[in-house]
Amino acid sequence: MAEKKENQNIEEIPESSLKSRHKTGFYYSFLTLVLLFCLIQIGFGAILNISKTISYRAKISTLSKIRDVAENQNQELKQDIKLFSSMSSLEGIARNNLKMAGEDEVLILINNNQQQNNKNKKNKQKKQHKK
Repeated sequence: MAEKKENQNIEEIPESSLKSRHKTGFYYSFLTLVLLFCLIQIGFGAILNISKTISYRAKISTLSKIRDVAENQNQELKQDIKLFSSMSSLEGIARNNLKMAGEDEVLILINNNQQQNNKNKKNKQKKQHKK
């Protein structure tokens, strides 16, 4: 008996309500696809943001290391400036690096590169003779 009532209820449903059910089913399907697309976009954006965060943190760590090295070098240069500001250190630099002599001194330079210069001259002469 219950089966007959259900069959009668199905047969009694007008076509307009069936069309409206199909329309609402289509809308729900469409909204489901839109929501899935939005979820995919959100997930993709989150992954990109996480990867960018990781890369930026790596760059920050390398830049902080470079900054620390530069600060240490700056401190060393400041100490060198303090050391070189005295007259005795300036005189030492002038004697050693600039090959200068003080008053009443004779400067003698010994060139250790003379043998290398002679070899280079001989090689150049051989190349010129070959041409």
